[in-house]
Amino acid sequence: MSKTVLIADDEPNIVISLEFLLEQAGYRVLVAHDGQEALEAIERQPPDLVLLDVMLPRLSGFDVCQKIRENPLWQHMRVVMLTAKGREVEISKGLALGANAYITKPFSTQELLAQIGAQLAVE
Repeated sequence: MSKTVLIADDEPNIVISLEFLLEQAGYRVLVAHDGQEALEAIERQPPDLVLLDVMLPRLSGFDVCQKIRENPLWQHMRVVMLTAKGREVEISKGLALGANAYITKPFSTQELLAQIGAQLAVE
């Protein structure tokens, strides 16, 4: 059974390219365009991994990550922050809130797929 990845990003071009890339790699893809929508999608159908932008409308990626980690049912879920926010303080905050990895934009698609594969192999 293929793994499910939720893309939480409000930038349409990034969502379209990530969706295509992940589907080509054999993943089932869900999409959320803001933080609140991401949490609702996770509640409906918990994915194996969340690709999470920091700068999202309604709820930031940091808030979403924190809420994922606060829910005991979602402890197994892998969270990869994928964001333009690449200062050391932001990376530290993301990891402290429970992100499993932090990738800054622009990113290499090979690097991203390798990181997703590595995160999903941990289970």
